[in-house]
Amino acid sequence: MSEVELPPLYCPLESAVHPRVRRVEKRAVKWIGDSGMCADEREKAWVVATHSADFFARFAPDAPDEDRLLAAALWVYWGFAFDDARCDSGPLSTRPAQFNALAGQVQRACETSSAKGEDRYIGALQDIVDRFRGFAPPTQVARFAHAHRAWLSGVAWQVGNQAVGRMPGLDEFLAMRLLSSGGEPTFALLELATGAEVPDRDLHRPAVRALTEMAIMVAALDNDRHSLRKELARNQADQNLYTVLMQERGIALQEAVDMANGLRDRVLQRFLHLHDRVRPTAGFDLAIYVQGLRHGIRGNNEWGLRVPRYLSRGHWPDEREEMPLSWADAPSDTRPGPVEGAPSIAWWWDPDLR
Repeated sequence: MSEVELPPLYCPLESAVHPRVRRVEKRAVKWIGDSGMCADEREKAWVVATHSADFFARFAPDAPDEDRLLAAALWVYWGFAFDDARCDSGPLSTRPAQFNALAGQVQRACETSSAKGEDRYIGALQDIVDRFRGFAPPTQVARFAHAHRAWLSGVAWQVGNQAVGRMPGLDEFLAMRLLSSGGEPTFALLELATGAEVPDRDLHRPAVRALTEMAIMVAALDNDRHSLRKELARNQADQNLYTVLMQERGIALQEAVDMANGLRDRVLQRFLHLHDRVRPTAGFDLAIYVQGLRHGIRGNNEWGLRVPRYLSRGHWPDEREEMPLSWADAPSDTRPGPVEGAPSIAWWWDPDLR
C-alpha cells in the first residue's frame, strides 16, 4: 500500500462553496441526531464525518435558499450512511436477495410517504423527500425518485457480483459504476437545491445526458481513487477501477493506478469539450444545471481529498487539519476518441451530439 503513488488530479474547474455552509451543517447534525437512522454514537460520528453539507455546498454554491440546500445535504448524509450500513460493506453486501427486498422497500418509501418499512433508514428518507415535495414541483421530485431507483439498481448489480466473487470486466464495471456510485440522485439534487427548472427537452438532449453521465463517471472514478488507501488498509478493496484493470489486463496495482488516471482524464477532457459546445446556447435553467455539473466534479475532489471518510484508516473518523491541495497542470492522457474496451460509454464521443 505504501508503495502506491497516486498522481495529482487534473481538474481545471473553478472552486466555489456556499457561504452558509456552516449554518447548514449545524442544522444537518441536529437532524442526524433526531432522525433515528443511526444505531449508536459511533455510527452517528461517522455519518457526521462525511461532511455532506460541505460536499453539496460545493455542488450548489449559489443555491438561493438555505432550506433547499439543507434538504439536499440531508439526502447526501443519508446516502452515505445507507451505503456504509446496507450496501458497501454491511451484512447485506453479499446477500442479493435480502438486499433487493430492502431496496424495494426503500425505493417505495422514496416514492410515497405512506409506504411502511421497519428498517431505520426508511423514515429518515421519507422525511427528506417530504421536504423536497414542500418546495419543488412534482416533476423534479419524480426525477429524483427515478434517479434513486437507478442508484439502487446499480448497487444490486454490484451486490450480485460480490455474492459470487465475480469481478466484472472494464466495460461492465463502467456501466455499473454509473449507477452504483450514487451519481444519478446526487446530480438530480441540483435542480432541487438551486430551484432551476430544466425543461425535459433540454435535460434529455443527448449532449446534456452525455455531460451528466460523464460528470457522474469522473466523480465516481475520483471516489475510487480517494478511497483506495483506506480500502487497502482495511482489506476491503473489491470492485473498483483498479481491481478491474488488474484482473482484465493482468497488471500490477501501480500500473492500474496510472492507467485509471489516464482513462479518467480522457473522460474529463471530453466533458470539457462538449460543455463548451453546449453552454453558449443553453437557456437560463439549463446553464445553471450544466454549471452545477462542473461544480460537482471540482467540489467532489476538494471534499474527497480532505474528508475523514477517506482519510481515516482506523475505527474512528479522526479529523485532520485542512491541507492545501495540489493539482496536475495537464491531463495524463490526451488521446482523443473513445476509451478502448468500453463500448458502453463510447457514445459520449459521438461528433454529432447536440
